[in-house]
Amino acid sequence: MAVVGIVMKFFQIVISIVVGMAAGCIPIVGYNMGAEKTMRVRELFTRLLISEALVGAVALILAEGFPHQLIAIFGASNESSYYTDFAVKAFRTYLCMMIFACVNKACFIFLQAVGKALTSTMLSMFREVVFGVGFALLLPVFFGLDGVLYSMPVSDILTFIISAVIIIKTYHELNVKGA
Repeated sequence: MAVVGIVMKFFQIVISIVVGMAAGCIPIVGYNMGAEKTMRVRELFTRLLISEALVGAVALILAEGFPHQLIAIFGASNESSYYTDFAVKAFRTYLCMMIFACVNKACFIFLQAVGKALTSTMLSMFREVVFGVGFALLLPVFFGLDGVLYSMPVSDILTFIISAVIIIKTYHELNVKGA
């Protein structure tokens, strides 16, 4: 439980940055949608997705490359080798799809900003409830404790696939409105 707590603290710090960036775009998106400047909205969406992917990439590099140091930051530097080995495995497995997680979160918030609250809510519910809880319960049956660690990356991949379809559709709609 302590290891999962450490992993989730790191995840929450990264997601807080991502949410802050996306939430900062909301008034700009609202203004430009109201002014029917959809090409500006599309450009902002592109920049947001790229920025969020970069934040995810930095987080991924930290989680994959420096798990021992991250564990030490959260006060678990003097634990047994079993604890440390599991913590490293948890960081590397649970957080291996940080880029997708960051892009997904940006997509959820941006969709709300362009007036697609239902789509955003459904996508978020799929990620958190259907995939998140479902795989956390299902995968341990097949993979034991590792199944819990695999649940988040699998959820992020599946949510990203759905998000990618919605992102493409949103880009198309913004092009049509902007023409």
